[in-house]
Amino acid sequence: MFELDRISVSYGAAPALWDVSLTIQPAELVCVVGPNGAGKTTMINAMAGLQPVREGCMRFNQQDITRLPSHQFCEMGIAIVPEGRRLFTQMSVFDNLELGSFIPKAKVHRKKSLDWVLSLFPALEVKLNSMAGSLSGGQQQMVAIGRALMACPDLLLLDEPSLGLSPLIVQDMFRAIREINGQGTSVLLVEQNVAMAMSLATRAYVVEEGRIVMQGLASDLISQPEIQRAYLGL
Repeated sequence: MFELDRISVSYGAAPALWDVSLTIQPAELVCVVGPNGAGKTTMINAMAGLQPVREGCMRFNQQDITRLPSHQFCEMGIAIVPEGRRLFTQMSVFDNLELGSFIPKAKVHRKKSLDWVLSLFPALEVKLNSMAGSLSGGQQQMVAIGRALMACPDLLLLDEPSLGLSPLIVQDMFRAIREINGQGTSVLLVEQNVAMAMSLATRAYVVEEGRIVMQGLASDLISQPEIQRAYLGL
């Protein structure tokens, strides 16, 4: 479905990713973990068309999308929930959600998509007319994920969805991610909560200093002593 084929990404003269290859199959949930500054956000932004790729190739449904403008990524079925949510805080929750459904294929399913988002995140139903900026951090993350789902994506990219949230809200967030994937949407999850991410994912990639240093079944990687020492404190 989605393939990174030996991509490299730079910020000016400073390289951020080197020779990175990754695949996501239809209806698969894949996680990417690693320390701060490893290149995880750069990778996910490249996959969403938000960061240019210097070398290598990106393919989506066997089509080369490496040089496409970013708006075409969404039209093709790729949606991102960026780190920090990036909501329009002076607009209502409903308006933020509606903004996710303006591409033609999503607009015709707007009512159905909204019903699904509200079933995933019931707390938002009574907040639809509230300003997004007045919501708690957890509720804002729900809106950010809901906005991406309103685009009816085939691939959902999630960048640190649990960042700054309470443990109880994190549980709800990951329950929703599991349900989204269970409905057939492919998911790439970039996450620092390694134990939780690997409990959800089929496969995992470990990124350090701009390179993929380990990959495999999540259940296998989580048992590796190096992973347990570096990311679980064991």
